[in-house]
Amino acid sequence: MRERPSFPPNVALLISIVAVSTASILIRMSSAGPLAIAAYRLIFATLLLLPFFLHSGGVERLRAAGRRGVLALMGVGVILAAHFASWISSLSFTSVASSVIFVHVDPIFVAIVSHFVLKERVTGRRLLGIVIAFAGATVIAVGDLGLGEINIYGDLLALIGALMLGIYILSGRRIRQSLDLVSYVTPVYATSAAALTAGCLLTGTPLAPYPLREYLLFLAIAVVPMIFGHTVYNWALRYVEAPVVSISLLGEPVGATLLAFLVLKETPTPLTLMGGAVTLLGIYLCMDKQ
Repeated sequence: MRERPSFPPNVALLISIVAVSTASILIRMSSAGPLAIAAYRLIFATLLLLPFFLHSGGVERLRAAGRRGVLALMGVGVILAAHFASWISSLSFTSVASSVIFVHVDPIFVAIVSHFVLKERVTGRRLLGIVIAFAGATVIAVGDLGLGEINIYGDLLALIGALMLGIYILSGRRIRQSLDLVSYVTPVYATSAAALTAGCLLTGTPLAPYPLREYLLFLAIAVVPMIFGHTVYNWALRYVEAPVVSISLLGEPVGATLLAFLVLKETPTPLTLMGGAVTLLGIYLCMDKQ
């Protein structure tokens, strides 16, 4: 018998997409370095989840997972850290629209890695999606090149973030089979926070002191796009049908671009809009259909 959810999953999914769409806007509002923003995002998210982790028996589940299981969670945490470090950094060099579109090409990387590493054959639909998404991304890149090489650098960082996100998703799919949501995300977020903090120390990125406004922004980024975005979205995936999930994943680039226009007065170029639409179509075709 299927478990009955305590909250309407479709409503939770909508909340999570709206929440995660605010990430790039809140990040742009901060004057801290990208690594510091990423580190505090994961530090605060971990602290917020820790009481639930402890109360639900997360420590016992980690012990039951053994050394190999714990190392796997730590590895996923490092990958997540690389995702946030590269993607948040990209927002310093390119537009919100370009950044969020490029970082969401992860289904393409998932399809390619699945084909060569997991030996899962790429279907004709996915191959068509890869070609279409690549064509759309090329249009965006051509438009950004006209704005300067620094924009292309930002696009590249967002693409690295997408690759890391794809690996993160593939890894999470396997590990989540044996761990509940909180027992999975809490150690992953904690490891990611530690890796990003170490990155700040190695690169000389200051972690303190900041004005109170900055710490409030860090907390907002942890609460809204991380907890109500990523974490709630992961919860909703257990109950929402695959086609609905696939369509909803395209909500963040659309929502973030709209918010950037309304809040930051950042107007996407015609090439970004056209290339973005084509890229999103390709991404949609690359997503799993069950």
